[in-house]
Amino acid sequence: MACSSRSLLSFSSVRRSQPSIPLISPLVAQKPRSCTLALRSKGVSLICSNPKKFRARTRSSMAEVTADNGKGKVKVFDSEEEVAVSLAKYTADISNKITNEKSSFTVVLSGGSLIHSLRKLVEAPYIDSIEWGKWHVFWVDERVVPKDHVDSNYKLAYDGFLSKVPIPPGQVYAINDALSAEGAADDYETCLKHLVTNGVLHVSAKTGFPKFDLMLLGMGPDGHVASLFPGHPLVKENKKWVTFIKDSPKPPPERITFTFPVINSSAYIAMVVVGAGKAPAIEATLGKSPNSEVLPVGMVSPEDEMTWFFDKQAASKI
Repeated sequence: MACSSRSLLSFSSVRRSQPSIPLISPLVAQKPRSCTLALRSKGVSLICSNPKKFRARTRSSMAEVTADNGKGKVKVFDSEEEVAVSLAKYTADISNKITNEKSSFTVVLSGGSLIHSLRKLVEAPYIDSIEWGKWHVFWVDERVVPKDHVDSNYKLAYDGFLSKVPIPPGQVYAINDALSAEGAADDYETCLKHLVTNGVLHVSAKTGFPKFDLMLLGMGPDGHVASLFPGHPLVKENKKWVTFIKDSPKPPPERITFTFPVINSSAYIAMVVVGAGKAPAIEATLGKSPNSEVLPVGMVSPEDEMTWFFDKQAASKI
């Protein structure tokens, strides 16, 4: 769907209404500190109630478990530090695969602890080996607040990641925070459709929704992903690409969010979950109870590959 001239004007306003902080700052001159990690000699122990459905192997301090229940590959680590190390390699490997095949690599970020878990990407060897110039960065959801506000997912990503890598400023797609929640959602969807028209973003042949190369997602303690919360009507939205919420159970109340058809049209999704407080939702999603509630996180199912990254606390109940 081509953008009308009015829509294009709305889309261009995303760029004109940037906050006082820039989208991307220059890289620091000195070479980034190399990544080092002292691995523990003893691996993570996992107890599976149905061993026929799981295949586990321990390598150094990591236990990697592959589930046969259609939920994807599950990786469990001793610590969040090891999660970050593995996530960096995973992201870099997919980036290299896609940029060798295409002129653009479309990446979707979430908020929360996910950005902190991406910190190893700004260290060697990844800072110098990734083709950052092909990255196009989006948000799976955003709070409708100014971009320099403490609740802004843009600010979180800028401070912890985007300001440290040389992604061209024009390839980072923040929402227009000068609009209402509804207006910002419509404007962001117009942005996506404009990028489809220009060939930067492709659509899924299966669904007709935009197909992002990689989504890097987190999960809330209640099992919500993006701004799609348990029991909320937006979980069932199947027409729009981007929608809005004004009554978020978690503040701030006004947000925009990708819908599940867009999330599930992605090629690759990494679901990064750390901390004991999230173990019950993971148990409900990947555990064996037939009566478990289907939480939003359990509705995530990309077209190509799903990979779960857990520390042992988050995985303690599976």
